[in-house]
Amino acid sequence: MISQKAKYALRALTVLARAETGDPVQISDIADRQKIPKKFLEQILLDLKRAGFVESRRGKQGGYLLLRPASEITYGEVLRLIDGPIAPLPCLSLTAYRRCEDCDGENDCEIRHVFARVADETRAVLFSTTFADPLGEHAPIPAVLERAN
Repeated sequence: MISQKAKYALRALTVLARAETGDPVQISDIADRQKIPKKFLEQILLDLKRAGFVESRRGKQGGYLLLRPASEITYGEVLRLIDGPIAPLPCLSLTAYRRCEDCDGENDCEIRHVFARVADETRAVLFSTTFADPLGEHAPIPAVLERAN
């Protein structure tokens, strides 16, 4: 499961992706539209700003806007920033690998083999889906999932 903070970050970025290019959106507008507590949203947007996803503009016409095009920001990048590694087991993490404490050997672990497929397919979806994709009629389905159907 993703955290509430990650859900809010994804929802805030969705609002910014739908905004006119170069048109900042005020925090209060994002908070109202997405029913996100304003103080929590401020923290989230600060994290997103530090990571280079958004920029802020001051003044009467100020607010937040995407720093990169929506087509270049993936759900996976944002989830990894907010929630950390995208892996169901520590031995499957690409960014924070840790051997499982009770493991006798990764090559012989049936659980790892099953969840490695889950992790790979999850990453395929998250890192191939951008914030521009849902703005169209349907987000593209990665080839790995088409084979599964």
